Amino acid sequence: MATQAHSLSYAGCNFLRQRLVLSTLSGRPVKIRKIRARDDNPGLRDFEASFIRLLDKITNGSRIEINQTGTTLYYQPGLLYGGSVEHDCSILRGIGYYLESLLCLAPFMKHPLRIVLRGVTNDQVDPSVDVLKATALPLLKQFGIDGESFELKIVRRGMLPGGGGEVFFSCPVRKVLKPIQLTDPGKIKRIRGMAYSVRVSPQMANRIVDSARSILNKFIPDIYIYTDHMKGVNSGRSPGFGLWLVAETTNGTFLSAELVSNHQGQGAAVLPEDLGRNCAKLLLEEIHRGGCVDSTNQSLALLLMTLGQQDVSKVLLGPLSPYTIEFLRHLKSFFQIMFKIETKPCGEELKGGDKVLMTCVGIGFSNLSKTLK
Repeated sequence: MATQAHSLSYAGCNFLRQRLVLSTLSGRPVKIRKIRARDDNPGLRDFEASFIRLLDKITNGSRIEINQTGTTLYYQPGLLYGGSVEHDCSILRGIGYYLESLLCLAPFMKHPLRIVLRGVTNDQVDPSVDVLKATALPLLKQFGIDGESFELKIVRRGMLPGGGGEVFFSCPVRKVLKPIQLTDPGKIKRIRGMAYSVRVSPQMANRIVDSARSILNKFIPDIYIYTDHMKGVNSGRSPGFGLWLVAETTNGTFLSAELVSNHQGQGAAVLPEDLGRNCAKLLLEEIHRGGCVDSTNQSLALLLMTLGQQDVSKVLLGPLSPYTIEFLRHLKSFFQIMFKIETKPCGEELKGGDKVLMTCVGIGFSNLSKTLK
């Protein structure tokens, strides 16, 4: 364990979440310098400070040091503790920003995590809570993370700029993860989705559905898009509308796309018809990229493969996103693991874009927190 102790050093604010999450799982301290050092407003942003506070809440014995200007951060991870937690997220980023990292950490807690997050449920930057529920939860189930206490639900929707959303997430703990073999995505069999509107006319959602269907009906007949209009207290503090779509394949792969209207005081108003059509096109683009995991969850799948038992895991992905490529570099730094990457050019069987087959042998990560009673 002595080799694990030396800390890794990074510069800049990019990929801050990746570094802190992998540091927590590997137990290796990390020092990040020059965080926006040349910026007019240097140092950590509000949403990053909120993320660090969240890590502090779910771990026990973490040591966090930040210098006065906020440009240098030293993080020595403690044990993942879990339990019941409440956290007010910064409204500068969506709840998805925090939830993506919690999905990586939650299975390895000492006590099952039950957390209430408050903030913005749907924004244009981070994956929405709806999409994570539709795509990331089935992915976690493939690795054997499942049970009655595994749920993610939106209690209240919150749009920018006011927020006011609330989400409940609970996840059981696992000592080891199953290796996976996801090499055949299968064919698209149905498309599901939801058009939601808050503090605007419920008619908006119906207009979105009609325009999205006008494009998707040419692709596949089995389409069902729900409408969700939250009223009163459950509708957050700001008006807005949006759509998320998920295509499910015969082999249980989920590919997603989503769009949200511009919030008050930001850019031109978006017509619901345009939003519906553009979101449908985004989904078709994601289907074209293909793979067994959609682009939002590539890094989550690779992390869980790394932490799996000492057995071979394989997953077929569409083109790797820049975020995923950087994540692979970080996995090598923190866990000394390398993936075998084989490109699968678009041939007869594989429709759509060029695919990448990722293979690795898990490090046999065992949930140490779970055994300490």
